[in-house]
Amino acid sequence: MLFITSVFLTLLVTGFGFNSYQAAAFEKRYPNRGERIDVGGYRMNSVYVPRPHSADLPTLVFIHGASANLRDQMIAFRSKLEGRADMLFLDRPGLGFSDRGGPQNAYPDGQADAIAALMCKRGIKRAIIVSHSFGGAIAASFALNHKDMVAGLLFLSPATHPWPGGIEWYYDAAKVPVFGRLFSTLVAPPVGMALIDKATKAVFEPNRRPDDYIEQTAAYLSLRPHAFHNNAIDVANLLDYVKRVSPRYKEIKAPAVIITGDADRVVLPEIHSRQLHADIAGSTLLRIHDLGHKPDYAVTDLAIAAIETLAGKKRNLEQLAARAEARIAHDKTE
Repeated sequence: MLFITSVFLTLLVTGFGFNSYQAAAFEKRYPNRGERIDVGGYRMNSVYVPRPHSADLPTLVFIHGASANLRDQMIAFRSKLEGRADMLFLDRPGLGFSDRGGPQNAYPDGQADAIAALMCKRGIKRAIIVSHSFGGAIAASFALNHKDMVAGLLFLSPATHPWPGGIEWYYDAAKVPVFGRLFSTLVAPPVGMALIDKATKAVFEPNRRPDDYIEQTAAYLSLRPHAFHNNAIDVANLLDYVKRVSPRYKEIKAPAVIITGDADRVVLPEIHSRQLHADIAGSTLLRIHDLGHKPDYAVTDLAIAAIETLAGKKRNLEQLAARAEARIAHDKTE
């Protein structure tokens, strides 16, 4: 028994040591590009891109989804919008290079408050909020609790409403006290490294994932034990949260555009996007045939046109959506 215990402890210490080393290696490979700003006892990380005098759009704030960081939205949008608006790309609490903060940040409304505090620190009074996936629940909470700071809402494949069933088993495993920490430290990093290529391709399907997506977005940062653990808690808390908060979405008055794909198998559009459209009076829903879970990459031009529409410019979104569908269909035949 003593021998078995010694072997177990040796494996445990070795596992902790290796995965701590690996987490540090990820951070060395993908160093922080942002600035960490105190927002009330903890620091939020963000990249702020200032506007020139010739800018034609209001300030844009980008909220990334689960298992991601600010580079995900920055790679998709920055080069195409730079010079047109102030832009704020941020790491959500506990992800990327942002601190977790207090227990309130395990829920979308807490994260919305953190983003509002960061905007104030950056001198941003009002913005169009662009959100993807899990970020949609945060954007909706932001619109409810900080309505005066919202100029418009762009939801990309949002996760906002109660869904049948539960969540993937590893999220439940990672959230369990004590065991969850062990799981996030010993199991998630090596397994995640083995599966990250397949997993990221599945998020894009049936659309093609850019070949350099993992490298450009520093996706490996999500496999660091603390980030994996925080992300798991976020996801595990979401269902009960949206059951409680989604009935309030009818209070949202800001102009909103929702872009979703009928081939999205990560966040089902019939459950989330369609109900969100019904809840927000005057919102526009664009449902794209054969689009998966990443409209920020697969139909970036349509997302930008939606931002322009929210800024008061005249854009024929239905026509542009049809063009996007045709392009996606052409890409599938090549």
